[in-house]
Amino acid sequence: MEEFQFKNNVLRCEDVDLSEIANSLGTPGYVYSKRSVIDHCRGIERAFDGADHLSCYAVKANANPEILRLLANERVGADAGSIGEIKRALAAGFPPGKITYSGVGKRDDEIEFALRQKILSLNVESEEELSVIDNIASRIGIRAKILLRVNFDIRSETHPYITTGRKHNKFGVSPEKAKEIAGSIASYPFLELLGIHSHIGSQITESTTFLSAAEAIVNFIQELRSMGIPIRHLNFGGGFGVQYRGFVSHPMLPQESDGPELHLATTKMLATILPPLRKAGCTILIQPGRSIVAHAGILLTKVLYRKVTENKTFLIVDAGMNDLIRPSLYQSYHQIVPLQLRNADHEVVDIVGPLCESGDFFALDRLMPRCERNDVLAVLCAGAYGYVLSSNYNGRPRPVEVMVDGNGFSVTTERESFE
Repeated sequence: MEEFQFKNNVLRCEDVDLSEIANSLGTPGYVYSKRSVIDHCRGIERAFDGADHLSCYAVKANANPEILRLLANERVGADAGSIGEIKRALAAGFPPGKITYSGVGKRDDEIEFALRQKILSLNVESEEELSVIDNIASRIGIRAKILLRVNFDIRSETHPYITTGRKHNKFGVSPEKAKEIAGSIASYPFLELLGIHSHIGSQITESTTFLSAAEAIVNFIQELRSMGIPIRHLNFGGGFGVQYRGFVSHPMLPQESDGPELHLATTKMLATILPPLRKAGCTILIQPGRSIVAHAGILLTKVLYRKVTENKTFLIVDAGMNDLIRPSLYQSYHQIVPLQLRNADHEVVDIVGPLCESGDFFALDRLMPRCERNDVLAVLCAGAYGYVLSSNYNGRPRPVEVMVDGNGFSVTTERESFE
């Protein structure tokens, strides 16, 4: 977390004063720390302590080409959710044999492309999808390696939009249906069942939830083996929660409230689940996304106006939910700080964007250091599900993306122009 911190009351990313980036490239803009991306990736890899595994970075979290290139160089894998993400992963240098393909709605052309690239596996979500993959594989003469996604109906304390492991969710099949499918896999001549896939949700903060999921999938694999069905791969998915509150501290900043995120670490959660997962005797796959890139990125935005009404003080900024939709869509919390701290006077404000929507906000009733017009704010921990979810709503161009490396920075994605 040290990549973003205040020095002499000025927020820096690694050795770069973030005001330099705002002044030279304008706002809004995403800024990423190269060191943070690499450190988080290596920390996860060390946690496996020699276990047979493959970490497949979830491209959906942040598909910035430079971030993908950095992670490919770390020799981890990639998990894609579309033909576009597969192509991005390949272009960044991920070997096809380390790419998995997840998602409930794979088109025929996407399936064929994935098979022709000889990726590691297609993570199958329904019985009909299984049949479609077999037919396509038969037509092009390529045997398809698959993982069967099983929904164990495990409750996770997270936003309902990002739960994926309950029986009312669209993902996976029930254990009973999975046994039926696995038992009939021999009737699909062009399919090879490598193993089982599971994913219970995103931004999960309780290790006990993951432990329940780990025990469920290992028990299920043992059941399949007792039926004579060989299983070699166990894909545990991702969803490892990260700290959003109190990410940076300073005497002039309000104290952020404690919460379940305060001492979160993916490595601690892995330490809880790896012992039971090892019992399966499988190659263990995980799909970390947020846990690698969330802390590595921020969104810079400039205060356009202070607006004081009878009931509220608004800070109207030049970024909106078209740039970072998480607070509007998921009611997500992001710590927000000025780039320069001048005094310790605090006030309660709503930090809102310029769009023609009441839902266009980054923070409501937030205690903040007093800010004025043209002050630049940093929306912290915005490296995951930020730029990838951006849009052109209200005719606004997508922001610039910048990578910081030590005491220098470079543009990885130019700010969109109207043309």
